[in-house]
Amino acid sequence: MARVRYGARTEAEITAAREKSSRLPEIWSTGVVAVWESDPEVVAAVLPPPLAPAGRPLVRAAISTVDLPGYPLGAGSVAVAARHGEVEGWYPLVMPMTHERALTGGREVFGEPKKLGEVTVERDGLVVRAALARHGIAFVEVRGAVDRTLPLPEASVKTDFYFKFLPAADGSGLEADPVLVHCTRHEKVRKLEHVTGDVVLRESMYDPVADLPVRRLVEITLGEKTTDQRGRVVERVSARTLLPYVHQRYDDPAQLLDGPPEGGL
Repeated sequence: MARVRYGARTEAEITAAREKSSRLPEIWSTGVVAVWESDPEVVAAVLPPPLAPAGRPLVRAAISTVDLPGYPLGAGSVAVAARHGEVEGWYPLVMPMTHERALTGGREVFGEPKKLGEVTVERDGLVVRAALARHGIAFVEVRGAVDRTLPLPEASVKTDFYFKFLPAADGSGLEADPVLVHCTRHEKVRKLEHVTGDVVLRESMYDPVADLPVRRLVEITLGEKTTDQRGRVVERVSARTLLPYVHQRYDDPAQLLDGPPEGGL
């Protein structure tokens, strides 16, 4: 009988696949990172317990193209500064990816809030434009011009916070209590430039990052970097506590009823 590809893999095949995935080469990305201060009460409102606001109400938009051999990828995120106990890091609200392949591992292993979307990073001379778009709306756009080269930072370690959970099979609540994941990223930078520009947030019913207004732009940079990542479960969280925030993960039709903040942006 010819091999049935949906059939069980041998122990040797499983081991070989695991070893191959553990020896990935350095993968470099080129991207724009914009950081701004928003309203403290808004940043606090999007953080599920036990996460708490960091010292400053920062929001970060990262928009990159990833140099995957034969499989170029656009990857982005919008995250808010947060802390868990003594650990400071970022809590991503949405992570648009241009390919399904990039979604599954992050969502299923770490609990990353990845969604299919459009990711654009363009440079024409000194002029830079980067954007994240879904459902035909570029809900984050960063525009500007490179004005100087920055010194390369030392290799650094950064932490992202994720909640890993499964919706219940009967459509009511979650299947079990979720877990809080600390995802540690080791980052190296080989090129870094400063960009003078601005951040435009557009109203989107499915990706309402416009609720995190730019009160003070901290920095925009354009860089080339590589990262690896390791995740670990640090705490189990009550499903009842997380349920009010689960809609962050999905395109909830009920969000059609959500308008922009009162008074506009």
